[in-house]
Amino acid sequence: MIESEKKLELILNKEVKIVGGWSIKLLSTHLTGLPDRLCLFPGGRLLFIELKTTNKKPRKIQILVHNKLKNLGFRVEVIDNSENLKKLIKSYE
Repeated sequence: MIESEKKLELILNKEVKIVGGWSIKLLSTHLTGLPDRLCLFPGGRLLFIELKTTNKKPRKIQILVHNKLKNLGFRVEVIDNSENLKKLIKSYE
């Protein structure tokens, strides 16, 4: 079953809110390759999420930026289906 980025974004926002967090859309007008969302969770935890339509992969510039964030110690996840998305967000309860 193919799930679009838009559908995953709606699910993400709902699931993050359920666990008491905040999902912020990152607008990359000046920096190409930023993940789609910054999710803030209780306890000062944060997570960058790149949403992709099912079976789609990040572009090279996205991988470069994701790796830079990871090297700084941040968690970056690429999600392309609702099952993995829900499982990931539940881990922040």
